[in-house]
Amino acid sequence: MRITIGGEIVDVKLYKLWPILAILAIAIVVFFGPVYTIDATERGVLLTWGKVSDKAIDPGIHFRIPIMQNVERFNVKTQKYEAEGTAASKDLQTVNTKVAVIYHLRPDSVPKIYAELGQNYGESIIQPTVQEVLKASASKFSAEQLITNRSTVASTIQDLLSQRLYPYGIVVESTAITDFKFSESFTQAIEAKVTASQQMLKAETDLKRIQVEAQQKVTQAKAEADALNLQKQAITPELIELRKVEMQTRAVEKWDGKLPTYTGGAMPFLDVTAITAAGKTA
Repeated sequence: MRITIGGEIVDVKLYKLWPILAILAIAIVVFFGPVYTIDATERGVLLTWGKVSDKAIDPGIHFRIPIMQNVERFNVKTQKYEAEGTAASKDLQTVNTKVAVIYHLRPDSVPKIYAELGQNYGESIIQPTVQEVLKASASKFSAEQLITNRSTVASTIQDLLSQRLYPYGIVVESTAITDFKFSESFTQAIEAKVTASQQMLKAETDLKRIQVEAQQKVTQAKAEADALNLQKQAITPELIELRKVEMQTRAVEKWDGKLPTYTGGAMPFLDVTAITAAGKTA
């Protein structure tokens, strides 16, 4: 085969062109081929000379006209988008908020999303909408309420986001406030208030404990006094005589039969042993 290059005729052997031709053929099939697929987690948008089709392309194998038609793919499974915003609370405290938005695209709205927002819909609509919603939501709560009622604040943000993003084909599944940051002076004031509250709670707990212990001591003393009073009321002359008889009986039971060596009372002590010995001698 002869070709002209720069006015000169050059012989080119066809077998040397086959590798180049094969690569070109593969490239054409890959990039301009008529067959394409859409995965289960995707929806496609068919463009004909740049014009967006009205209907989303469902998962499966499809055909297109090379060069004339092109396909844009969109992920329709659940995704997360994180955004930050600065707003003022109801009491005019500046708060920086970080929010995680869990969402998915409505499959039938993919053509509209591409036509109005393009592939970068996160930066085009989600980010600015989050900014607006954070400002609107923060203005309904005081700074302290933003901290203590986080679940209520997150619910408010989610409701507003859902209302504003749904018309664009974006379904908000849930939202989560991942961070709240206030000014340094306000943060220190909150910490001081929390510390004072904890100390007050501890003092109240200690006071209640002291009161309970004192009441227990009063109750115990009263019980002991009542018991002693009952014992005094139970002592009668007959009981005293009975106790004397019991003591004498126990003394007799313990006596070994020997007389005491010394005895006394109102009279002087006498040595009984000596008197007994003297009587035997006489």
